[in-house]
Amino acid sequence: MPQQPEPPSGGPRGVNHPTGPFLTRREELAARRAELREIARKRRRRGLFVLLAALLLLGVVFGGGAYLVGSKFFTDDFDGEGQGDAVVRVLDGDSTRQIGTMLARRGVVASPEAFTEAAAEEKKVLAIQPGYYQMRLQMSGESAVAAMIDPSSRVGRLEIRGGTQLDDTRSPDGTVAPGVISLVSQASCARIDGARRCVSPEELRQVMATADPASLGVPQWAVEDVARAEPNRRFEGLIVPGLYDVAPGTSATEVWKSLFAVSVAQLESGGLTADATHDGLTTYQLLVLASLAEKEAITPDMGKVARVITNRLDIDQRLELDSTVNYPLDLQALRTTAEARGTAGPYNSYQNTGLPPTPIAAPGKDAIAAALRPEAGPWTFFVRCQKDGTSCFATSLAEHQTNVAEAIRNGAF
Repeated sequence: MPQQPEPPSGGPRGVNHPTGPFLTRREELAARRAELREIARKRRRRGLFVLLAALLLLGVVFGGGAYLVGSKFFTDDFDGEGQGDAVVRVLDGDSTRQIGTMLARRGVVASPEAFTEAAAEEKKVLAIQPGYYQMRLQMSGESAVAAMIDPSSRVGRLEIRGGTQLDDTRSPDGTVAPGVISLVSQASCARIDGARRCVSPEELRQVMATADPASLGVPQWAVEDVARAEPNRRFEGLIVPGLYDVAPGTSATEVWKSLFAVSVAQLESGGLTADATHDGLTTYQLLVLASLAEKEAITPDMGKVARVITNRLDIDQRLELDSTVNYPLDLQALRTTAEARGTAGPYNSYQNTGLPPTPIAAPGKDAIAAALRPEAGPWTFFVRCQKDGTSCFATSLAEHQTNVAEAIRNGAF
């Protein structure tokens, strides 16, 4: 019969080894304890994950709430309407946040948030326009918003209308219309260091009369004519109609530079450039022509009036325009007196042939377009023949006299 195998080394005969299919009671208990420890460890790890997730969720909720509470109740802000003076500028395209940042940088508000949070409650903030604003230092966000949307806070705003002259002009009834220089002076005013400060008309005239035109931004095609013009009329017609922003607190020189930067761009975008010539007229003379059309005609007739003038220039015929006679008199009137027409001077087109030496007003874009492209026609006469300003045109003196009679019947002048 076969011999009984030797028991594995490491243990006596008749006792199962731990690596076998059976365990001793002690080994079984040890294994069970190890299993329980592993279960407990996994439970602790799951519990830790749950705890961390809960803490994270609470942190988000608490943190967000703290941010909202802090942003609402603990934003860095000043109290009240502020003190002192500040003139600030809003640029084209600035957002509410950018405005708030600019105000904080200038010391108007304590922080950008002070402005943006107050602005969130006011829809009018979205309508804030580019330009200069009179503010105070150390304003609350709410006060700053209220000031920015108040039209009276806007400073530096300048509007030039078509036909405006450099000088103030008067109507026959005595009404005075401010000219470009007066309007610029008024627009330059602001409260600075507790006092209202403006660039005076005298300062503006002094710079106009003495400064190098090119250094101020006068276009090259106009420099020679401007330099030889009468000093107090040098810049006539070069500040075209439109809206401008004048920086309060700057010098007369800087004011003129800023105006020319905008106006010359408008002139050139409208076609008045160095190569814009026709009928033997230079670019500057086309500007003069445009000013005559502006003063003599309503928009639909400007092209025809420009053609009448060029036709007369071609045959060396006097222009005989009342507007040129009234210009040095600073008078806004449809007619002229016999005395005025008999007074010698470079602007008297009843006595002189050719164009006047400078423009006589600020020509608008329609007048400039008419000067650049006069309507084709043989006319050499025109007269205002309707009360709405419409003109009647003629090619002969007899036809013109008929139109004048009609104008009188219509009460046109």
